[in-house]
Amino acid sequence: MSSYEIKPYNERQKQLLAALESKDVDIVGVFGPSGTGKSFITCLYGIKALSGNKFSRFVIVRPLVDLNTGRRYSSIELGGLFFDLASSYLFDLISVALDKESVGKQLESGKLVIADPSFLAGRTFEETLVFLDDSQYLLPEVIYEALLRIGNDSKLVIAGDPVFQADSPSNGAAIAREVLKGQERAFVVDFGVQDIVRPGAKRAFKLALEMKLRKREMNEEERKILSLIYSHAPDAQVITVADLRSFKEKYEIRNAPDALIISKDGFLGRLIGKGGERISRIEKDSGISIRGIELTLDFKQLVCSLHPLGWIRKHVGNADIIGVNIEIEVDSENLGAFVGQKGVFVRFLDEVFRKLLGVGLKVVTVTLEEKGKAKKR
Repeated sequence: MSSYEIKPYNERQKQLLAALESKDVDIVGVFGPSGTGKSFITCLYGIKALSGNKFSRFVIVRPLVDLNTGRRYSSIELGGLFFDLASSYLFDLISVALDKESVGKQLESGKLVIADPSFLAGRTFEETLVFLDDSQYLLPEVIYEALLRIGNDSKLVIAGDPVFQADSPSNGAAIAREVLKGQERAFVVDFGVQDIVRPGAKRAFKLALEMKLRKREMNEEERKILSLIYSHAPDAQVITVADLRSFKEKYEIRNAPDALIISKDGFLGRLIGKGGERISRIEKDSGISIRGIELTLDFKQLVCSLHPLGWIRKHVGNADIIGVNIEIEVDSENLGAFVGQKGVFVRFLDEVFRKLLGVGLKVVTVTLEEKGKAKKR
């Protein structure tokens, strides 16, 4: 088992592994969507580190949550079932790399430990790698308690999805990420949608994105627009309608659409019509300007569809959800045009995205090459 080689698939997995191996890092924060390898890399490293005697114990702290009700169960309620379920999670996670028998022996020896996050108080972890997983389901108090318990020659890893698997913006993963940013001897790795490596996980993320948009409650004006859409385009598959007029008025924006219509991927044509006649009728009857886009994982398209300057698209590079923001690369020479006077365009976009997705907007300055690739300075 100690001879097993951990092979990172992308740059962020390399960063995570480097942080785990570094003697200069005591706390690792790793955040992003499911399927990016956060838990996989950490657990493989932890078990390998036990075999190499880098740590005396590897403690996995993970909540058990009923996804139907959102209720978190403790080991007091479930007894041995709690640890059976938690062990199954571990076996499922690393079965492609390590055999169940070897992992089982580590569990039996007490070097590999499954712990209940409800009962961290009073414990001290010396010479231990502690992995606090699925932190989006935990209260901030549990995160704080885990930080308190780390003793000498130990390392704490906190992982979670601060946006799409979380019930609220103030979840444990989001708060832990903000707390760890810039802290001494702490390192944060933010995975994006483009870092998803698990087969099928990117499709699942797109579905989760659609469900999040469908879940948002439309106001009366948005419902009126939706009703009008279906009167002219009954076969359109609309996911949500966002009325932007109040935001435009607040920031004195003129060129952005009055309403954004997000349809299912492949159904935008049904909303627009062959020659644009459907959307023209909707605009005429509603008296507002409408822009329709399809739901894809191309966040650049989403940002540019709302930006007041139509030509800005050619000066924008990659866009992805990183941490709790849509992070978009903008050519440094056109940063002012993207941001707008006194940052008004970015503030407008930031507020719209918080309403739609619960994420903000962060601009990263880059130099765009002629071929359209983005290269960070």
